[in-house]
Amino acid sequence: MADIFHYFPINVSIDSVFETISTPNGLDKWWAKTSSGKAAVGETFQFFFEPNYHWTAVVSKCIANNEFELTMQTSDEDWEGSKVGFRLTEKNGFTEVQFYHTNWKENNEHFRISNFCWAMYLRILKRNLEFGEFVPYADRLNV
Repeated sequence: MADIFHYFPINVSIDSVFETISTPNGLDKWWAKTSSGKAAVGETFQFFFEPNYHWTAVVSKCIANNEFELTMQTSDEDWEGSKVGFRLTEKNGFTEVQFYHTNWKENNEHFRISNFCWAMYLRILKRNLEFGEFVPYADRLNV
């Protein structure tokens, strides 16, 4: 199996980061085109990216202002059963984000592309929270 990890600081409060990674309104600002769901263990999130990319995930961990994890269900074949998650720690006025996307079936081309895409999306998350920047969905991998 292969895993993706990205660690980085965001210069905002931990509750702001948690809201942006665990609510549809927050997720739509940096990752999905549109989404729905509730941040509670066992709840299902719906993610719409573009036609033929309507995915679902189950919340597998949810500890307010600390940890949020989704287990991918209906998604790209390489993503099914993988876990997308965040661990948050507040340090000296900023939030340390430990992002992971684990349980990939193999280190294939899609894994390597997704690793790059996650870095791009996480940068948009950081810029949105720190500077209020919003990038339309269609432009997110071009900024």
